[in-house]
Amino acid sequence: MLYVLGSINMDIVAVVPYMPTAGETLTALGHYVNPGGKGANQAVAIGKLGGSVKMIGKVGCDPYGAQMTDALKSAGVDTSAVSISSSGSGIAMILVEKGDNRIVLYPGANHDICVADIDAGLKDAKRGDILIMQLEIPPDLVVYAAKKGRDKGMRVLLNPAPAQPLPDELYPCLDIIAPNETETRILTGILPDSASRRQQAADWFLKKGVKDVIITLGGEGAVVTERSRLVHIPAREVVAVDTTSAGDTFVGACAVKLYEGLSLTEAGRFASVASSVTITRPGAAASIPTLKEVEEVIKQSC
Repeated sequence: MLYVLGSINMDIVAVVPYMPTAGETLTALGHYVNPGGKGANQAVAIGKLGGSVKMIGKVGCDPYGAQMTDALKSAGVDTSAVSISSSGSGIAMILVEKGDNRIVLYPGANHDICVADIDAGLKDAKRGDILIMQLEIPPDLVVYAAKKGRDKGMRVLLNPAPAQPLPDELYPCLDIIAPNETETRILTGILPDSASRRQQAADWFLKKGVKDVIITLGGEGAVVTERSRLVHIPAREVVAVDTTSAGDTFVGACAVKLYEGLSLTEAGRFASVASSVTITRPGAAASIPTLKEVEEVIKQSC
């Protein structure tokens, strides 16, 4: 079983011709509202790609909360550990310009998650299961859950987004850390813009106690550790429409294949294809492909 502990948000998206400046009112080219949140997106990716997944999180006692829970269920996600908070649901306000995005996040119910929610959600977890987390919930809970997962013999995967300083005690609890370029720079002080710098950044994480590292590189693909050395996974060339959930798709897809027994490199290759499909579509969770769609793309490229 795969477990996702993290955020569940409603994404309110405006497609814009350019990013507005301070005080400017800009007419959008389009608008849509979709369920999202990094935790929920990763759970949906796992569900759509054939994994057995339980979501641990909170939604508000409002219409958005019900809509987001239903969306998770429709993707095959076990929502028995998604509870309702008296706070409003988390909201992400997203501007999309030519495939790139800017996001403003209101955490809402996501910041009401507590230790009891984690204990209940992981009650049946066992050795070999995978726990996937991000940083859109309080960081002290991420540390608590990582230690609990480690003690249960789970593999713990952290997508450190949005990036913020992490306590040293967290790193040894992580089997895999999966930042993007910006998050890597914030955490390590190293911008991974060359092969040597990517290796330096990976070594920084490994010295902190993390077992393996994935660094996603946008249009350049990703790098993953293989016996402490980096392997480059190139990105599939596509026309980007919306990159909002590309990283979440990559993480979810990678977790599915790791649970199935593939190596990190093999899992990363599958995840790269899955995320390349995601960015050709608008929206967050709605843009994530199914296993059948990804397998069809892989078949066509052979």
